[in-house]
Amino acid sequence: MSTTARRDDRSPAGAERRRELRRQRRRDLLRNLWRVLVLSGVASGLGWLLLREGWVLRNPSQIEVIGSRDVSREQVISEAQLRFPLQLLTLRPQLLAQRLSAGLPVENVRISRLMLPPRLRIELADRKAVARAQRRSGARLEDGYVDRLGNWMTRRQHRESGSVPSVVVLGWQERLRPALALILERSQRLGSPLTQVRFEPDGSVWLRTVALGQVHLGPVDARLPRRLEVLQHLSGELPRQIRALNVQSIDLSDPERPELGLPATPRPRPTAVTPTTAPPTAVTPSTGRRAVD
Repeated sequence: MSTTARRDDRSPAGAERRRELRRQRRRDLLRNLWRVLVLSGVASGLGWLLLREGWVLRNPSQIEVIGSRDVSREQVISEAQLRFPLQLLTLRPQLLAQRLSAGLPVENVRISRLMLPPRLRIELADRKAVARAQRRSGARLEDGYVDRLGNWMTRRQHRESGSVPSVVVLGWQERLRPALALILERSQRLGSPLTQVRFEPDGSVWLRTVALGQVHLGPVDARLPRRLEVLQHLSGELPRQIRALNVQSIDLSDPERPELGLPATPRPRPTAVTPTTAPPTAVTPSTGRRAVD
């Protein structure tokens, strides 16, 4: 029986049947591949259509603004120059964050595009002005503000955030921003209210406090934190008798040897002996200095 079946398979009719089966398998494979390609194309087209036409912001209610007490949704939309309808695929989050950081009193912006339902989430961290500031812009002086990190704020940015700070920063410079941030951070621990921070063109720093007046901190270097510690110590420990000397300034350039700037003692004018004596020449007083023990 098996011998007869093998002879049938080797016959011309069997060979033709095998070829037909192979052709049938190839047709089935091509048909399945075609179905996969068609379904994939339809799915891709529907997905693209859904993302383009369905992932669209059609009104301001689809924009979420969270994390800020001072900035409203309307301010965000206006500053970001958003126009509806807005396709989320065409939105550039990095550019939008830069616009908001430059125009609003915020120190951090995070933007998320959400799909179901389509909406735009904007997370803000409020940026508060802690001091008034002045800097040189070309040939003129520009007034503004700084935040707790020493970053420059325009006057328009501050109008969004409320009250006027009492501390003044003069001579603001971008390269000295870290030093300013350190001073502002320590300002509540100086032992006396800080009223002014002044940066000289060469980078040296002057402070003015209520208790000690003008304080020269010297250059911005690694010893700046130590100078602030000494300033805090002097505010609480400086003897009253030294304060009574009408100190004009304190020099903390060398924090281990603070010096007091005392007013110069005017020399007595000589008394005329005869009417023919020539008037004495005026003497320019010099400021005395006294080391603090």
